[in-house]
Amino acid sequence: MRFTAPLLLIFLALSPARADEDAEGCKDSPLITRMPGSTLSYCEHKDFDGLDVAEPGPDKARADKHIEGEVTKWQYRTGENNSALQVSRNIQNALRRAGFAEVFNAAGDVLTAHKGNAWVFFEFYDNSYNQYLVDVKEMKQEVTADASQLQEEIDKSGRVAVYGINFESGKAAILPDSEPVLNEIVKMMEARPDLKLSVEGHTDNVGQKSANQVLSGKRAQAVMGWLIAHGVDAGRLSAKGFGDTKPVFSE
Repeated sequence: MRFTAPLLLIFLALSPARADEDAEGCKDSPLITRMPGSTLSYCEHKDFDGLDVAEPGPDKARADKHIEGEVTKWQYRTGENNSALQVSRNIQNALRRAGFAEVFNAAGDVLTAHKGNAWVFFEFYDNSYNQYLVDVKEMKQEVTADASQLQEEIDKSGRVAVYGINFESGKAAILPDSEPVLNEIVKMMEARPDLKLSVEGHTDNVGQKSANQVLSGKRAQAVMGWLIAHGVDAGRLSAKGFGDTKPVFSE
């Protein structure tokens, strides 16, 4: 796992860990050791994923901050005599000594901290706790579509789902890495002057429906505006946001 700062090891204590009882294939975080006497019951790694971590909201109440990057999760079972408060205070102190900036702390409940691009988030329970480590970075675009593929799908089904158009989190600002896909749409429109295109924005079902509806509409309008600015006649385009009311796929 890559970090912008030198990797630090944070030690809670020098007690032996019960590694022989850990889940197969799981190893401790390279950043912070486990609570002594704990067992590692589960681990998971994603090259790129999103995570909602706790941060202060209005009146210092808990809110959520969405971050994306390389995500690793560890789940530990603690000893019967270890309270959630005891574990959280140990980890809090260790992170402070290592120079992490504390973002949110509800003692015995959740803890968020970061140092550079490394974010850590903890959830504490009776006899267990979860640790998440996120190396914040942009996703590598690996799926491409060219004008001929887009046109082929439209001719076949009358519509095409376009991936690779990315926006700032929670906003309608198009990110620069979206331009290759958008340029292919422009090429398709140039090759087919008779074609009219309806740009539809869709979201998942996370968050408020009204907010998703508004955001999907703004993003569809942003795509339409980009295409017009790059030579597509406005009369050939329309835009509408559907929020989560017309899912592209379902789980």
